[in-house]
Amino acid sequence: MKIDRLLSIVILLMNRRLIQAKELADMFEVSVRTIYRDIESINGAGIPIVTYQGANGGIGLMEGYRLDRNVLTDRELADIFTALQSVSSYGGNEHTLLMEKISSVIPPSQSAAFRSKTTQLIIDFSPWGLQRILEEKLATLKEALEESVTVNFDYVDAAGQTTQRSVEPYTLVLKGQAWYLYGFCLNRQDFRLFKLLRMRELVKNTQVFIAKDVDASELPWSNEYQRSTVTTATPIVLQFKAESKHLAEERFDSTELLPDGNGGYKVTINYPEDGWLYGFLLSFGMHVEILEPPHIRQKLGQIAAGIAAKYIT
Repeated sequence: MKIDRLLSIVILLMNRRLIQAKELADMFEVSVRTIYRDIESINGAGIPIVTYQGANGGIGLMEGYRLDRNVLTDRELADIFTALQSVSSYGGNEHTLLMEKISSVIPPSQSAAFRSKTTQLIIDFSPWGLQRILEEKLATLKEALEESVTVNFDYVDAAGQTTQRSVEPYTLVLKGQAWYLYGFCLNRQDFRLFKLLRMRELVKNTQVFIAKDVDASELPWSNEYQRSTVTTATPIVLQFKAESKHLAEERFDSTELLPDGNGGYKVTINYPEDGWLYGFLLSFGMHVEILEPPHIRQKLGQIAAGIAAKYIT
């Protein structure tokens, strides 16, 4: 990703007087144009980088400028290392170089304490089992994001309908244990959120696009869900018996759990009624009973009966 590449370039320039743009491009497997965009970003952050022309030229820090390692504390370096380690748990080892460089600036006398800090919190995004196809999609989309080129794919929506899409990619989002692409759909002329597992025949194009001004801090994917929840949510009352109360405690906040007087809980949730909802309810198996509303209770009973019919001979 871009942030760890920028940090890697800064650390390299701290240790080397000059380095060729082509060498940086080969090292990070991006184009020379991307490297020059990175240099502009680093300059914009207040670290003066100069490009020297000629046979012995290259890219280097402005003469006399020093970046003190103490600009970041060991705790902050450990937090960066932990974040990179977490991101690296899914989608290859592209952050390994930066992690090694961060480790290299820690004095030997403090290395043991630094290693201890980096193992206090481990976040592993990788799923149980191999997800080779998903990792390939992530790699393709990362390349498209780096190069600012469009992608084409067939998209299967929640209703099972397939449409062809051409999209300008903006952001990869890991949300709710699933990867999504947030981008501008040229077919719909609007921003959309696409689940990677629903993409088929993903292809990176050569068509370069000019990115629109998007404020990612507004979290449009969250706002979109909240808007849909407000307008279409259905109150649903669930019953967890005493022997299944631990499942309710694992899934719901304590403020949502209402003791039923018999050692179990009643829980009221508000979700849009769609295929995801029924899959979510079925995931509890026989440990939950839907009390209200009647039509969801009836629909879930029909789905369960259909499942049972497939296995009862």
